[in-house]
Amino acid sequence: MTNRILQTILAATAAIALAGPAMAETKPKKEPTAGQLAARERMNKCSAEWKDAKAGGKVAKDAKWPKFWSECNTRLKAGKA
Repeated sequence: MTNRILQTILAATAAIALAGPAMAETKPKKEPTAGQLAARERMNKCSAEWKDAKAGGKVAKDAKWPKFWSECNTRLKAGKA
C-alpha cells in the first residue's frame, strides 16, 4: 500500500515538473532601454581599454577591474575621451 502511494506521488510530481514550463505563460522579452544600451556600450569601451592597458603593462599589478570600470565609466559618462 505504501509503495503504491509513493509511486502515485512520484508520478504526480514528475508530471507537474514536466508540465510546469508548458503551463507557464511566457512574457515577450523586453527591449533594453536607452540607458541600458548606453551602459553596455560604455562597458564594452572600458573593457577594450582594460585589455589594452593590461597587455601594454600600463596598469598596476594590483589593479582590479571594478575600480578601473568605475573610473572609466565615470569618465565616459562625463563625456571625456
